[in-house]
Amino acid sequence: MINLRLARKRAARAADAEVAERNRARHGIAKPEREMARREAERAERLLDAARRDPSAKHSRETDDPTAP
Repeated sequence: MINLRLARKRAARAADAEVAERNRARHGIAKPEREMARREAERAERLLDAARRDPSAKHSRETDDPTAP
């Protein structure tokens, strides 16, 4: 004897899992790609920090007032 309600739920879960797998494959970003993007962002930040005129003014973009301390 098979409970049809449970069988329908099981089939719906399987279909949803299949759709989710396709979406992960289509929209997901592989871990090596995420790591490469993170390393590139860190490298760009280091380059910008190294090129600052005043090294103590790290990330200080709040004001352009020359009289501000």
